[in-house]
Amino acid sequence: MAAPPGPTWAGFLEGGVVTTYLIGGGWHDEAAELVYGPFLAAAGPDPVVACLLIDEGDGAERFARIEAVLRKVAPCRPVPVLVPLGDVLDPTALEGADALLVCGGLTPAYQEALVPVLTTLPALLAARDMPYAGFSAGAVVAASAAVVGGWLSQGTQVCDENASEDLEEIEVRPGLGLVPFTVDVHAAQWGTLPRLIEAVARGAAPCGVAIDENTLLTVDGDRARVSGLGRVHVVRIEDPLGTVALRAHRPGEEFTLQGR
Repeated sequence: MAAPPGPTWAGFLEGGVVTTYLIGGGWHDEAAELVYGPFLAAAGPDPVVACLLIDEGDGAERFARIEAVLRKVAPCRPVPVLVPLGDVLDPTALEGADALLVCGGLTPAYQEALVPVLTTLPALLAARDMPYAGFSAGAVVAASAAVVGGWLSQGTQVCDENASEDLEEIEVRPGLGLVPFTVDVHAAQWGTLPRLIEAVARGAAPCGVAIDENTLLTVDGDRARVSGLGRVHVVRIEDPLGTVALRAHRPGEEFTLQGR
């Protein structure tokens, strides 16, 4: 599952970025304003929010759920961008949008839908000054090296099979590169932190964060800030011997996380 080394913050910032909002999943009513409020505020007054969903036959129903949450948090105009399972995103579907929310579902399918725009979508967002929010799968694919699923590492179980995303071995695929670290989600609730630790320890990810549900990690310039109800767990290589260091950050904390 080897992946190319991730970018440093310096290289990341040189490429031109937009503020990125990474949500670890979850539907707790008390968390809605905490995890979506900063994103909607950055999008401007009464923004048009393009909501990208992989449609497995229930896209309209899932869009209605996220639309209700967003409208409850702040005045906005969510619009569905439904991509049928197996298809790819047409960037023209984002015309007229003030912000992009990539929603949750089968993570490998989101990565596959974004493959044709992996290099062009970040530039489009930066050129239009459009904030990006990723919920669950949408947070995972924001990374340069995206851990899209799997529950085994060389045949050894590292997390629950129910969190596998229909994959066996851990898979790391190219992502959007909006943040210079790898992301896993549903950390405390699904027990996915060991998967991220394994990916970092084996060199498939340069460093990473595992985000609990109902928790937001805001990446703005060279800073990352935690808010919501849970924790963000930072995984990195500590020394030349490959020692893995782990730290959990609580809501209100900020940190800088460098790639190799």
